[in-house]
Amino acid sequence: MSKKIKLAKTAGFCYGVKRAVETTKKLKTDNESQNVYVLGELIHNSHVIRELDRLGIKTVDEIPSNSQGVCVVRSHGASPATFKEIADSDLQIMDLTCPDVKKVQKKAIELAQDGYLTIIVGKADHPEVKAIKDNALEFSKSVYVISGAKEIEKIENEIHEQKKVGVVVQTTQMINTLNEIVEKLVPISKELKVFNTICASTSKRQREAKELAHQSDLMIVVGSKKSANTTHLAQIVSDITKTIHIEDVKDIPAYINEIKKSENIGVTAGASTPDNIINEVINAIKNI
Repeated sequence: MSKKIKLAKTAGFCYGVKRAVETTKKLKTDNESQNVYVLGELIHNSHVIRELDRLGIKTVDEIPSNSQGVCVVRSHGASPATFKEIADSDLQIMDLTCPDVKKVQKKAIELAQDGYLTIIVGKADHPEVKAIKDNALEFSKSVYVISGAKEIEKIENEIHEQKKVGVVVQTTQMINTLNEIVEKLVPISKELKVFNTICASTSKRQREAKELAHQSDLMIVVGSKKSANTTHLAQIVSDITKTIHIEDVKDIPAYINEIKKSENIGVTAGASTPDNIINEVINAIKNI
């Protein structure tokens, strides 16, 4: 049985991720003797993190003390306190927060400053969401993170007490999640302001993945299990057709039977998945 394998047009690095990776590498290649630190994983992809390490770019959990060089703020952003801590050290700051994430932070700050109870739709433990919340908390204590409509119950009393409610969204969230939350908020809010801050790349990637899933017997989603946008892709297409989520070519043997049985295979990948990883997966599928 001949297989038809189709790759989604929007798969792999988005603009913000590509900018972060290329700029960080250039920092080191332009001056090999300087220390380059990245505070937290630059992007959620173990292959990229290992490559940076081979180049001498160190991923750290804490700001190094008594060290000179450059400290990179990753694409997910950071809290105002973190920026101050870097500024107070001997390190230079390279802020590589994704421009789309910056926009969400700005909207959250505006809502907090204007007296809105501020709701951030996203995963509370995700670094992007933590940074958005920390920025908004500089101006208001009424800042909450929810990942779904059911969680509104936890803050319903606060919503009733507040005259104004504002909503922003993690850039890699699903539009359906936002819609469900807004639907629940409308009847219990006196004034509701919603900013759909899901980035254009995410929306396009999800839309293309849906279209491809309708044409496929099997969808293969390539990318880290820690990547929010990748796991959302897998969740979206799994509602349409049989789906497997793999991190790289090493995961394929576990799904040989599913791949053999499938005639039309669609492939998509998260915004932090390098092109070479995607190509390796496609070549491996062709050889099954």
